[in-house]
Amino acid sequence: MTEGGHRNEPEVGATASAELVVAPSDLASTLNLEPEDSFPPVFSTARMVALMETAAGRVLTPFLAPGERSVGVRLDLMHSAATPPGVPVTATARYLGRENGQYVFQVVARDRGGEIGRATHRRAIVTEERLVRGAVRRNVAT
Repeated sequence: MTEGGHRNEPEVGATASAELVVAPSDLASTLNLEPEDSFPPVFSTARMVALMETAAGRVLTPFLAPGERSVGVRLDLMHSAATPPGVPVTATARYLGRENGQYVFQVVARDRGGEIGRATHRRAIVTEERLVRGAVRRNVAT
């Protein structure tokens, strides 16, 4: 926080990246919960989302106070190309600014062949304690 009580935030255009090599646990086929489920053995959209969230979160990390975390609150995503196991994927998030109190990012994921997905992603900053307490309270049997 600054002296006036306003939170410091990244400069518009600030970027951060996250990379992984697609492992068997990153494949859509791991999402087959029932025998009739049939997802292919390529990089899953769910793991791409996680990689994109990690990249955007890294832009905000230097601006978090002790006990704070950034959390994803919205994602508008297109997964445009498949990636096989063993190939590196990198997601790069670019900070666009704040809108309605949320931090807005453009995130692009790429493999060796080029772009595989892009998203507009929004994050909020919360205290971990409040987040966990709220999650528990919502799920207590009544």
